[in-house]
Amino acid sequence: MRSRVIHGGLAVLLAATGLTIAAQQPAGATPPGSKDVTATLFEWKYDSVAKACTDSLGPAGYGYVEVSPASEQIPGDQWWTSYQPVSYNIAGRLGNEASFKNMVGTCHSAGVKVVADAVINHMSAGSGTGTGGTSYTKYNYPGFYQDQDFHSCRSNISNYGDRDNVQNCELVGLADLNTGSDYVRTTIAGYLNHLISLGVDGFRIDAAKHMSAGDLSAIKAKLSNPGVYWVQEVIYGAGEAVQPSEYTGTGDVDAFQGAYDLKRIFGSEKLSSLSNWGQSWGAGYLASDKSRTFVDNWDTERNGSTLNYKNNATYTLANVFMLAWPYGSPNVYSGYEFTNNDAGPPNGGTVNACYSDGWKCQHAWPQIANMVGFRNAVAGTAVTNWWSNGSNAIAFGRGSKGFVAINHEAGSLTQTFSTSLPGGTYCDVQHSGTTYSVGSDGKFTATIGSNDALALYAASSCSGTGNGGGGTTDPVGGASFAVNATTVTGQNIYVTGNSPALGNWNTGNALLLSSASYPVWKLTVPMAAGTAFEYKYIRKDGSGNVTWESGANRTAAVSSGGSVSVSDTWRD
Repeated sequence: MRSRVIHGGLAVLLAATGLTIAAQQPAGATPPGSKDVTATLFEWKYDSVAKACTDSLGPAGYGYVEVSPASEQIPGDQWWTSYQPVSYNIAGRLGNEASFKNMVGTCHSAGVKVVADAVINHMSAGSGTGTGGTSYTKYNYPGFYQDQDFHSCRSNISNYGDRDNVQNCELVGLADLNTGSDYVRTTIAGYLNHLISLGVDGFRIDAAKHMSAGDLSAIKAKLSNPGVYWVQEVIYGAGEAVQPSEYTGTGDVDAFQGAYDLKRIFGSEKLSSLSNWGQSWGAGYLASDKSRTFVDNWDTERNGSTLNYKNNATYTLANVFMLAWPYGSPNVYSGYEFTNNDAGPPNGGTVNACYSDGWKCQHAWPQIANMVGFRNAVAGTAVTNWWSNGSNAIAFGRGSKGFVAINHEAGSLTQTFSTSLPGGTYCDVQHSGTTYSVGSDGKFTATIGSNDALALYAASSCSGTGNGGGGTTDPVGGASFAVNATTVTGQNIYVTGNSPALGNWNTGNALLLSSASYPVWKLTVPMAAGTAFEYKYIRKDGSGNVTWESGANRTAAVSSGGSVSVSDTWRD
């Protein structure tokens, strides 16, 4: 990455004892098993990660959690200080070794494996005293490295068309380790082996592009578990000297080009072009079993190269598509609100509650989290029954196990879909409590609101999260509304519509939703069975000023059983 103050990620602690050196094994690229979705909890303290594994990640069916660097780092409140290590001791703002080890054990108990972000390309850009009390100067890190352990090029990278410049000079002034040195390789391997001894299941290799593939292979060969999961940050650049394809011999590669294309297509082009999204798209794409897909990360959400939480429903739908589509191993990013691109985590990384203090918790958004269960249930199936309207409404099946439809149009969509699902009743995990009846011919009809989706799969439950993907059940007995909408102090979210129960479009009679699950606002309104209605959400401030959400009127209907639940995202 070129446009940031620092280049993302560090792992978790150097063993002071000897190394176990093993022969290199074939790379275990794709995460084993059917639970291949990672949640990156960016800058979360390890105690908060442990709680999330128990409360949300495990129940939703996430296979992995990626945690931010566990090392001693330069002092400072900015997020990027985590990516300037000064020693391999676990002594940063996110927690000490005891909290890290407890987090790993807790996550394992919840069925979630742990990936540690590993900064092994460089050390700090300056001198001072680290967060654990270590005094250091650039190129001299007591107990770890001295001047001779760094590359002789002491100037910034200036030419991405020159391999030597990219891999041997300094990334934004950071002391660049000579990973061609056996001492450096052994020291890094000792650090990673200590993390493995604490239970870590894999590593994200930060700035991998700035180390040769051969150096990384040699480091991995020194690990106590050379087959450990290994994913590398190698950003594609047309015409550049270093390319992502060079790194597939050691593990997966983060699919930056895929994230860029998802922004382009969901932002300004047509979803109908996604019918063959993946390796066949050419430059910047790798084979599915070598790719870790994502919609955004901490760098790209800040530099604007991808979508981010500020894109609201468009961002949510891109995550829904990524999780439903059988390309790569998805990584769901979960960060915090920011206006200053350098701002560090709220509360120093302590997450007292999701949706408070600026924590966005995208991994727990119902529309995203419930797709993790969908993905687990349809693992191993191919795309079937592709449909599009030629523009921004698409649908597709995953064999006989699941079906998803996405409407990114300005108005609602009513369509009869052909699927390969067996006949029966299915829960829509995008809208807890809503069911669809699929006929013996595999067909069903649905109305999907603007910037909304539906997702059906055979193992889903309409009565809770069970089995990693049913979602939570909203109260029944009418129309249950849930909308993901952010506000500032003094603002609240209301719903109104074309029926007396919803205030007949009169904003003065609109119904206030509860903020107890902020940013998801909820309300159940009594309505008779069979009632069809239109509705929209509004935002009111303390002075009574009203802002309507954009787009066409939303539509829904109370089922013959007497209830309907909708799960929406505010449309700016």
